[in-house]
Amino acid sequence: MKFVDEAFIDIAAGDGGNGCVSFRHEKYKEFGGPNGGDGGRGGHVYAVADSNLNTLVDFRYSRRHEAKRGEHGMGSDMFGAAGDDITLKMPVGTIITDAETGEVLFELLKEGEVITIAKGGDGGFGNMRFKSAINRAPRQKTPGWPGEKRSVKLELKVLADVGLLGMPNAGKSTLISAISNARPRIADYPFTTLHPNLGVVRVGPEQSFVVADLPGLIEGAAEGAGLGHLFLRHLQRTRLLLHVIDMAPFDDNIDPVAQAKAIVGELKKYDAALYEKPRGLVLNNLDMVPGDERAARVKDFVKRLRFKGPVFEISALTREGCEHLVQAIYQQVKAAHVAEQEPVVVDPRFVPLPPEGA
Repeated sequence: MKFVDEAFIDIAAGDGGNGCVSFRHEKYKEFGGPNGGDGGRGGHVYAVADSNLNTLVDFRYSRRHEAKRGEHGMGSDMFGAAGDDITLKMPVGTIITDAETGEVLFELLKEGEVITIAKGGDGGFGNMRFKSAINRAPRQKTPGWPGEKRSVKLELKVLADVGLLGMPNAGKSTLISAISNARPRIADYPFTTLHPNLGVVRVGPEQSFVVADLPGLIEGAAEGAGLGHLFLRHLQRTRLLLHVIDMAPFDDNIDPVAQAKAIVGELKKYDAALYEKPRGLVLNNLDMVPGDERAARVKDFVKRLRFKGPVFEISALTREGCEHLVQAIYQQVKAAHVAEQEPVVVDPRFVPLPPEGA
């Protein structure tokens, strides 16, 4: 399931420092000559491709990035120090385009690839640069050059890390709106969701994952019933599935266990590999269950379903239990992402020797 994640940011490299006009002053050195140093260059703005990131959500919270300017030149032949560079970590596959013209400037295609988005300005010349045989005491200097400034658009085609399964009105849209930046349409009738919704869940700085809310499945979806069958193929690219169950259905005659088994059966009929994917159980709407009955109802449900995976008890409406769910899911997604990476080949010549006597 490919969607576009994008962000707009302003980039500013550092300006160069100004040159200095100075003359050597020492005792008995009446005409010491010029000794004004050059200014330092401004800091560059780099971008590096980091495979540990998979969204651009951090750049929505930090829109402007400025490098430091170079220091000015000083007397005694002292040049100004260069400004500090800044490095922006971006997911592999990020496309950087000019926000005004739409021109593609850079693409980060390989892990660890480093590019210079904005170059810092060069430092200005001090008066010692202008000394010559006919200009013994120059008073000229040049200011530092301005650093490059750009407004850029970051674009990333992302795949959903987590897919939400469940019957219509199980609370999937409410859940994705509670834990992510997605704002799907939510109503109290079945099949409110007519197309997949994608949300980026921010766990912490440089920690996020992508969750997809699919239209609800019903029994017979693998044969084409309902809407969910149109999007079942999208779940094949996810790393983890979350099965959302409504623990407080409006109709007392509805058995949540029977509905859950029907969904699992549709997965198995559609694709065995999809059925074998890691799957978590999200028991939703527990705020509608009396507190003294909640533990017994959850235990009975899990026992009847014979589910052996992780179980999360939440209320998407009140956000109860959502923080624990987000943290646990992020750890699973991160572990799956690390497992998918190719192992690093270590040169045997540089493998440290075991300690003596070991």
